[in-house]
Amino acid sequence: MSDIFISYARSTAAQAEAVAQGLRAMGYTVWRDDALPAHRAYAEVIEDQLKAAKAVVVIWSAEAVKSDWVRAEADAARNARTLVQLSIDGAMPPMPFNQIQCADLAGWTGAPDAPGWRTVAASVAELVGGPAGEPALLPPAPPLPPPPPLPGKPSIAVMPFANVSGDVEQEYFADGMLLEIVEALSRISSIFVVASSSSLAFKGKGVSAAEAARQLGVRYILEGSVRRSGGRIRIGLQLIDASDGAQFWTERFEDTLDDIFALQDTVATAVAGRIEPTVEQAEIRRAAARPTDNIDSHDLYLRALPVFRTHSQEGTLAALELLNRALALDDAHGRALAMAVSCHRTIVIYGWSQDTQEHRRLGVLLARRALNAAPDDAMVLASVANDLTVLEASLEVALPLARRAVAMNPGSASVWFNSGYVRLMAGETEVAIAHFQTAMRLDPAGSNRPAHLFYLALANFFAGRFGEAAALIRERSQYTESPGAYLVLAASYGHLGRSGPALEALACYRGLTPLSVESLVQAFIDPAQRQLMLDGIALAEHDTPRE
Repeated sequence: MSDIFISYARSTAAQAEAVAQGLRAMGYTVWRDDALPAHRAYAEVIEDQLKAAKAVVVIWSAEAVKSDWVRAEADAARNARTLVQLSIDGAMPPMPFNQIQCADLAGWTGAPDAPGWRTVAASVAELVGGPAGEPALLPPAPPLPPPPPLPGKPSIAVMPFANVSGDVEQEYFADGMLLEIVEALSRISSIFVVASSSSLAFKGKGVSAAEAARQLGVRYILEGSVRRSGGRIRIGLQLIDASDGAQFWTERFEDTLDDIFALQDTVATAVAGRIEPTVEQAEIRRAAARPTDNIDSHDLYLRALPVFRTHSQEGTLAALELLNRALALDDAHGRALAMAVSCHRTIVIYGWSQDTQEHRRLGVLLARRALNAAPDDAMVLASVANDLTVLEASLEVALPLARRAVAMNPGSASVWFNSGYVRLMAGETEVAIAHFQTAMRLDPAGSNRPAHLFYLALANFFAGRFGEAAALIRERSQYTESPGAYLVLAASYGHLGRSGPALEALACYRGLTPLSVESLVQAFIDPAQRQLMLDGIALAEHDTPRE
């Protein structure tokens, strides 16, 4: 029988052998399951060795935490008071072993003077009675398994929140905040989110954002802190690009402690809404900085995003070309399909083609493909719902899609925005305004702001608030030119009796699209909405200014 029994998960066999070598070099006899004899039942041998060992070294890892064998061996050692614990990848021991000291050997290379190894050696010496000889210089330990490869889409881990209030009672709130945010982010299909159990394994380890990202195989790290003061609680958050340590988003939330769980839910939803467009912009910048040869489907999609959002003829056609290239590489790229639908829809609305009916046909065809390719992507569902109101001039499919998208991901600004458009086309003007305002709260300064302003202006126009509509369009005009924006501005000024500015806006509209006003307003399903727009233009062209 051996002095020491080593318990470990199969994926960490190389690290277990390194630990065994280190202990043998110190004069101990060591047993692990690579020494199982061929003629005896392995469970019987393991039980005999486990009972005879004076020290049981349990090597915790992400896999070991889930192993019934490792847990059973650790439990036997705990009951026999022979348990020595170490972690090689930052994984925390599961309950009840988390109440016992665990040495941190993450990144250990075999050095006998490493703090974590000295802790293990001291515990073993106390249990076994001291090594037979002086410690020897150990051979280098086999390297840790390579970190997981980065997923094909943006990846993020939410690290355990720091409780800086000095109140240990707030630990449960800090951990609950992590769980809620991970759950909210996991609804966003465009982002890969590491499970909360893996994130919590880093609690209390003092691991840097870069090292945590390396071990978890993610590009972005979300860190947070919780501070309680009196009856209020403050939550601070920061999003870090682990590749260079850059912090590119911060936020602070503060509220009362009246309803802790409602506060957790509110913060989680807000964080999800803000992180998605923030990460999207970071990925767009990353894609734009890459060489343009041999780029894959998702990079082409990312390049198309900012071009499409100019809402100009040149930008729309350029985005469609990029998306067609993306779909040639991956014909089931749901978001690329959905954006291509939006391009065709925009071309149809503004008459930016000699054959708009072909663009209408292609848009409907791609919409069906997008729904088949990504039936659980709320952004795809909402975008397609928006576009089908124009391409099919029907709400029969669009309304159910919009409602489903909001239910699936209520933290997405894009989902609320597209739902607002569908509701607007359904004549639910005040509901639409509320949805547009929710989108703007979730994404107050992102690249979608011009679209948010335009459609909020359009909704206010249909609600008869022509002054508000004109003010929103003027704010939007600082971003980019759009025929629709000038049309709404002209009609708003018409209803306000300001024919001079109205005619100027109308001239800008006609300089951007060959379509007549009568043709363009056919995109509105509600006859009353079409008439209100036509009346405003008629007033601009024919009425004299009113005082």
